[in-house]
Amino acid sequence: MSDNPSSEVGGPHELRDYALIADGERGALVGPTGELAWMCFPGWDGDAVFAELIGGAGHYGVAPQDRFVWGGYYEEGTLIWRSRWVTTSGIVECREALCFPGDAGRAVILRRIQGIEGGGRLDVVLRPRAGFGAEPLRNPRRHEGGTWTARTGDLHVRWCGAPRATDRPDGHGGRELFATLAWTPDTRHDLVLELSDRPFDGEPPDPERLWSGTRAAWGRELPAFADVVGRRDVRHAYCVLRGLSSDSGATVAAATTSLPERARQGRSFDYRFAWIRDQCYIGQAAAAGQAWPLLDGSVRFVGERLLGDGPSLMPAYTVGGGRVPDERSLSLPGYPGGTDMVGNHVNRQFQLDAFGESLLLFASAARADRLDADGWRAAEVAADAIAARWEEPDAGVWELEPRRWTHSRLTCVAGLRAMAGAGAPPSVIGAWTALAERILADTAATCIHPSGRWQRSPEDERVDAALLMAGIRGAVPPHDPRTTATLVAVVDELTRDGYAYRYRPDERPLGKAEGAFLLCGFMLSLAHLQEGNEVEAVRWFERNRAACGPAGLLAEEFDVEERQLRGNLPQAFVHAMLMESAFRQSGVTPAI
Repeated sequence: MSDNPSSEVGGPHELRDYALIADGERGALVGPTGELAWMCFPGWDGDAVFAELIGGAGHYGVAPQDRFVWGGYYEEGTLIWRSRWVTTSGIVECREALCFPGDAGRAVILRRIQGIEGGGRLDVVLRPRAGFGAEPLRNPRRHEGGTWTARTGDLHVRWCGAPRATDRPDGHGGRELFATLAWTPDTRHDLVLELSDRPFDGEPPDPERLWSGTRAAWGRELPAFADVVGRRDVRHAYCVLRGLSSDSGATVAAATTSLPERARQGRSFDYRFAWIRDQCYIGQAAAAGQAWPLLDGSVRFVGERLLGDGPSLMPAYTVGGGRVPDERSLSLPGYPGGTDMVGNHVNRQFQLDAFGESLLLFASAARADRLDADGWRAAEVAADAIAARWEEPDAGVWELEPRRWTHSRLTCVAGLRAMAGAGAPPSVIGAWTALAERILADTAATCIHPSGRWQRSPEDERVDAALLMAGIRGAVPPHDPRTTATLVAVVDELTRDGYAYRYRPDERPLGKAEGAFLLCGFMLSLAHLQEGNEVEAVRWFERNRAACGPAGLLAEEFDVEERQLRGNLPQAFVHAMLMESAFRQSGVTPAI
């Protein structure tokens, strides 16, 4: 390996084999062969500096020279990952992290190589390339003490820990830094890579201090979550959500773009933005587990968007509250089966349910006495927007063609009722309750299937797993016959082998048009729990939380037949619903 410039091991890999390291402002995917396959800078929706995942040239690899078998694990209660390789000559680990919490204009990537048994050599290749791989590394310089500096695009690069590295062509029209490091149980190598939007001041940071600070910061962030079902996975889900959450309070839907939900079918989207609906799911899950920082951040971000945009609330925003950019192609090969698109067409949609979800979020905060005056004003804005727009067609929870989607309207009913019962001013309670009754009556008159269950819209008689949320969130009473009939229909028509699908897009068997939606599996867990079916609730929870790889990350979809993750990674709202399901089963917070 060491004789070949730009040598890299394998990749891209199955999604289940990637781990996430993140600092709140950005995240990186670590592959099983030791490569940082994806990271954007300066923030989540910035251009990637390591874009190998979708065919860009950026690369940062640490891998043994010997043949090896890969494994890995997170340090408990953190997003500090340990890549572990059993080689023909021993065992070696690489401890990986982004310094936490993150700085908006500076990223620090920590990699600590430590031999466990035996000995051997590893190859290290550093080739950051800004602009999704378009901007080569240039002007690499070695300074006294062995620190390297360089530029890529407008970014400044500083790298410590490989003083004997060599500067060589990267095979892609630029430069890269290459080193070979020996390891035994008595040796340790600390590699510290800094990326910044401004020149570096002062001496390079001390690796021990950075590791200690990052480990301590994670320890301060994570609630204990004692006596909760699936405690390890709940704590891990919280870490994932915290790692995806910016200082603004916004949580990106996923760390990646363009990973295919279904190979070669054009369903590859950019999820590096904050969806209002997802943000509300996250906040409500946090409220259920009394995880106040995530709840407070969600309330703050959603409230600010409502106060700023009112009835023109967009379905999604950048983490800074800006407009999601239009879709564009990067002219890259993409992940196999996917595309190379960035930006998202959601910026042109109206999603009515976002207003109802916002009210449900604010009600959760109000019940915990965590809704301030701005939050109450935002709630009034949301309620007014529902009053003005509830009869309009919208794109709905699955972002489809505009219709009068049943789920959207019932979500608004649930939100209005929850807010009216969460300490709302007497002056608005009557109006909000009356509006909820009016929307419910209209929806019931047009969206009840002949079998007695809810149907997707007045024109679409199919069942939809999202309709389970009507009962879960309180649009209708828990044991309303329509709720029970919908649950029965979802189980009968939309499930296979313990996994749930959104709806049937066509006449093909389940799994042929799209994968199972893990979010819907956790919805079924909540729905069964509400009906008193505790064994079924646990079964759905356990089945769906196991749909992950070694790193415990969940994607949007799961291919039941191939047992593979599909779509962008990790999917925030799936981790949120996992948390909420666990909290409800454990009785941390009673179901709404």
